[in-house]
Amino acid sequence: MFAQEQPPAELDDDPRVTAARASGCCPLYHEAVELVGRRWTGAILRVLMDGPLRFSEIAQAVPELSDRLLSERMKELEARGMVQRTVISGPPLRVEYSLSRMGRELEPALSELQRWARRWLGRRAQARV
Repeated sequence: MFAQEQPPAELDDDPRVTAARASGCCPLYHEAVELVGRRWTGAILRVLMDGPLRFSEIAQAVPELSDRLLSERMKELEARGMVQRTVISGPPLRVEYSLSRMGRELEPALSELQRWARRWLGRRAQARV
């Protein structure tokens, strides 16, 4: 059985949390999983764990991700407060993306997910061969 941490006091007034306590399903957890689990979002966050990157560097680090979808995800992550966009005056003018404190705090969860995937999904993939 997992030990449950108490949510911060400010969540006591959140009707979603109150409903979750009654039903056993936390909508905030669901929202977090949906956010990080969006196509390519987890990969983008993972590559930014190593430090600030320019758009082209993120695109290169996450192969098969189109520029259009990368642009969309970066705007979403910035709007959610997980990524910071910094314009560096030039010449040439550059834009770098880095994780905010909120984004960096996902590092333990993403690292654990990566460890789990290597252990369990790697085996499943090998068994199919």
